[in-house]
Amino acid sequence: MRRTSRFRQLVEAPEILLLPGAHDALAARLIEQAGFSALTCGGYSATASLLGYPDVAQLGMSEMAELYARLADATALPIFADADTGYGNASNVARTVRAYERAGIAGLFIEDQVFPKRCGHMDGKQVIAARDMVAKLKAAVDARVDGDLVICARTDARAVHGLDAAIERAQLYQEAGADLLFVEAPLTVEELRRVCSEIPGPCLANNVEGGKTPLLPSKTLEDMGFAAVTFPVAATHAVAAVLGELYRTIRRDGGSAGFAGKLVGFEALHRLLGLPALREAEAACDEFADTLIERSGPEPE
Repeated sequence: MRRTSRFRQLVEAPEILLLPGAHDALAARLIEQAGFSALTCGGYSATASLLGYPDVAQLGMSEMAELYARLADATALPIFADADTGYGNASNVARTVRAYERAGIAGLFIEDQVFPKRCGHMDGKQVIAARDMVAKLKAAVDARVDGDLVICARTDARAVHGLDAAIERAQLYQEAGADLLFVEAPLTVEELRRVCSEIPGPCLANNVEGGKTPLLPSKTLEDMGFAAVTFPVAATHAVAAVLGELYRTIRRDGGSAGFAGKLVGFEALHRLLGLPALREAEAACDEFADTLIERSGPEPE
């Protein structure tokens, strides 16, 4: 089954879809090993990992597409991608969708912020006119080659015009062809309930540790009616905390022995990265070459 088709099935299933965030290919492998059905990678984690910079629209479309291609090579799981504002107008959105599809993603979201955008839980956001966002969504839907590619529409209007306006925009975006609706940064549990009860279509929740939205367990969100929930930055926060502790240990002790109990073993990391399978494939190639040469006679000079 294509990853796009699998992802659409997961979004449409009665159970809520959990989408942990990956910031690189190793994280994607770990997510698959942990038994998840799909994953996400957002601009916040990508910018922190690739640039060591905050999520303020520093990465371009091609850089993000290249990252998603690497993730798609590292895991068989469906990947839900962050397309920011689509990187321009309707024509730019169409090119973004085509590039992301070639990279191997299963779904993507486009948001209605003014470019340069900000992380959805930062202050000072601005949004474009709703009709301009509708045009972008039309372009996205028309540009996809695979009809199962999930197009998600995100609105950041809650922070600018209030929840009523954000819900109205999401309703409009659903009419424009969005498969999944995403109201960013509701402020209360009651606002989360309203999102699901007033928007006709599957909705996405966003669990950002330290963000503006209350963090709720996935089962609670499922009972509210959410189809999926992302955990886009938890891994990045964890990596920053663990690496900071490791580097302080090395600086203090002159070595990593005091951290040994928290490290993945050398051989265990090889298995995670697929080294045994790689060696088996190399051996099979060598065996094939030896057999062919033996059958064909002396090896050509």
